[in-house]
Amino acid sequence: MSSRLRLPALLLGLVLALGACIRGGGGEASPPPPSSAAPTATGPTPSPVGQGSAQAALAKLCKGFGVPAPSGVKPGGPVPPAIAQVEHQVEQVRHLDFLKPVVAQPVTHAELVNKLNGFFNEQFPGAFYDRRTRAWQTIGVIPENMSIMQAQRNFTSGQVIGFYVPETGELYFIGSENPSPLERLTLAHELTHAVDDQHFVLDRLDPLSVHCRDEAGAAAVAVVEGSAQFFSVQVALQFFSLQDRLALVQSLSQSQATPEGVPPFVMGLDTFPYTAGLVFVTALDTAGGLGGVNEALKTYPLSTEQILHPGKYPNDAPQPVDVPDLGPKLGPGWKDLDVQDVGEEWLLEMLDLQLERNRAQAAAAGWDGGIYRAWSEGVHTAVVMNTVWDTAGDASEFSHAMNDWIGSAARPASVRYDGGEHVTVLFASDDATLVKLQATL
Repeated sequence: MSSRLRLPALLLGLVLALGACIRGGGGEASPPPPSSAAPTATGPTPSPVGQGSAQAALAKLCKGFGVPAPSGVKPGGPVPPAIAQVEHQVEQVRHLDFLKPVVAQPVTHAELVNKLNGFFNEQFPGAFYDRRTRAWQTIGVIPENMSIMQAQRNFTSGQVIGFYVPETGELYFIGSENPSPLERLTLAHELTHAVDDQHFVLDRLDPLSVHCRDEAGAAAVAVVEGSAQFFSVQVALQFFSLQDRLALVQSLSQSQATPEGVPPFVMGLDTFPYTAGLVFVTALDTAGGLGGVNEALKTYPLSTEQILHPGKYPNDAPQPVDVPDLGPKLGPGWKDLDVQDVGEEWLLEMLDLQLERNRAQAAAAGWDGGIYRAWSEGVHTAVVMNTVWDTAGDASEFSHAMNDWIGSAARPASVRYDGGEHVTVLFASDDATLVKLQATL
């Protein structure tokens, strides 16, 4: 889903997916080069990995994730004509043929939510996300009465209208064998995942999630979802009648409300792969046609910065950043709680909670690397976020924005900036813990 809780095996379609884009078009399509699966690309290690490093701590904390085993599901019986028609339309706009049949199963909303809940229960370690919830609450990006897992369940039950499982080849969408325009659009989205998977092996995403490579994972998911967004729009533009398009826009306009129980921070992160991913893939198509899109599916971007600024792909890799182990300095009983890569999109959504959107965007731009590390002792939590920026000017702008953010949020936190390219932000569960954390530095 995003750089927070991401179903490593599932590629989701959202209700909000295409409402603003259905009237537009992409760049000129050109025949792609012969496709081939690339090896798993995890990108550069975002920070040092030696003993005591943040990445060493993450390796110990990142436990319990899984991916579905192949189910051996086989297509049964003839494909309904309406679904077969959308398959052919996807092949035409994608300039890729399906290499094997796809199991496209129309289901009810209740059945879809039930299947998603099954994946949640089987694939995601509740203890890991309980710890991350505590870190995010301490930073102040989610309410104290909201868990990440609950927010994700609320999001998927309210927004998801289809999903595809690369490991099994199964495809589910809310619809029937005679799909409406919205259902056909959803089906085209998920079928794009299927044909991309058959040519580019999308379960290469799994190691990023299983090893908690959140920033690189969010960037990779954005390419995959952006491709599905882009080509499903092309299906609608090329094959939907005017009446169908009007009905589609009406359906989407009635489905834009944020689901209840989804904090704005989580909503922003979870919709990022669909909105920013579409813009990124459109830019690739405009610059290099389908060959450019295919190349990004072979070699994933390394950061959300590259998604937000397509000109930085593929050459602008993030700098290594570390947070040393301050647990011993904090005192007896302080243990590692959580570690997470922090990218431009993560910082943008955080800043947007308290600042105007345009200022948040300006302050997050110029990011060149980031990570946070959290410790806990009883009810007390301490978090150190280290970031590095392209220039001292970028770092200064971020530090000023963070100081204003902290003042607006009225939380125990402080910014340390020495005038160079690094900015450190401290967060704590209470004032006494903040004082203790400041003393360790």
